[in-house]
Amino acid sequence: MTTAPSASRAAEILSRPLALNGLTVPNRIAMAPMTRMFSPGGVPGEDVRSYYGRRAAAGVGLIVTEGTYVGHESAGQSDRVPRFHGEEQLAGWAKVADEVHAAGGTIVPQLWHIGMVRKQGEPPFAEAPAVGPSGLRIDGTEGTGRAMTRSDLDEVIGAFAQAAADAERIGFDGVELHGAHGYLLDQFLWEHTNRRTDSYGGDPVARASFAAEIAAAVREKVSPEFPVIFRYSQWKQEAYEARLAESPEELEAILAPLAAAGVDAFHASTRRYWIPEFDGSDLNLAGWTKKLTGKPTITVGSVGLDGDFIGAFQGEGSSVKGIDDLLDRLEREEFDMVAVGRALLQDPEWAAKVLGDRFGDLKPYDAVSLKSLS
Repeated sequence: MTTAPSASRAAEILSRPLALNGLTVPNRIAMAPMTRMFSPGGVPGEDVRSYYGRRAAAGVGLIVTEGTYVGHESAGQSDRVPRFHGEEQLAGWAKVADEVHAAGGTIVPQLWHIGMVRKQGEPPFAEAPAVGPSGLRIDGTEGTGRAMTRSDLDEVIGAFAQAAADAERIGFDGVELHGAHGYLLDQFLWEHTNRRTDSYGGDPVARASFAAEIAAAVREKVSPEFPVIFRYSQWKQEAYEARLAESPEELEAILAPLAAAGVDAFHASTRRYWIPEFDGSDLNLAGWTKKLTGKPTITVGSVGLDGDFIGAFQGEGSSVKGIDDLLDRLEREEFDMVAVGRALLQDPEWAAKVLGDRFGDLKPYDAVSLKSLS
């Protein structure tokens, strides 16, 4: 049985506002991006508005939407994954932002390009032309894709920048660039999939240059105070033990160009937030990211649960886990915000229950929750 922290301590630590560039987030709880595929034609409808609005109303300070395709044919074309381009799609997203704001929350879209993937042809990867840094899938096979040309790179950079400009125009509070989990930007960052011999391949700084150019183009297209968040991970969707960096020095070489290009905060994705990232330190990935860049960071990974999401994909559930260690880390400013995934998917009231000392009411995760929006 887990021990609940005192209401005063949980509320005191998690209820503090946080400044992300020009945005003030009302508390330290974020909703992690989770692909749901409930947007036919790429258009988020009333059910999607309610899904996000309900969690904002229950106390989530920052909503990070599920991944949304940027406006390039290779970004992804699954019919049920939302797009962040097109008149009808953006009109739908504007209503989502209004719903979240009316509930007292803030919201950023996660901008996404799938790149070369192993499961081409299956949702959420269906039909998209397969392109990547070197035409290699995450598992190292060549497949049917191709390496991106200079023209491809410029077009994708422009698509990200346009999506960010549209996000600000229709009322979002910032953007998150999806550079994690083996998708396009991450494929450039990782030496296993980036075998280029031009200026976009080679050492960690060179491998980070494409993502840095996207961040710079986004920064130029939006207001100076508009937050730009970058999500990254060591692990990949098809390679759970993969690592971008084996040392803090290697990690700094990757992150420094991104920070210099205009990234305001980093969302460091791990499978278990409590695992130290490098030998000789208890800091997790978000902790090291903050130490190396000086930027605000968001941690994520099995928050509030005793099992990671790999078991969830296999239909396994998880029991509720205490958050004392999480509060300790926030209190000593190892990182600045916590993103909650499956626990918040299962229980839209998770934030309200934690902030209101209703730990006994928290629900254990059940994979059935993935089958519907609530």
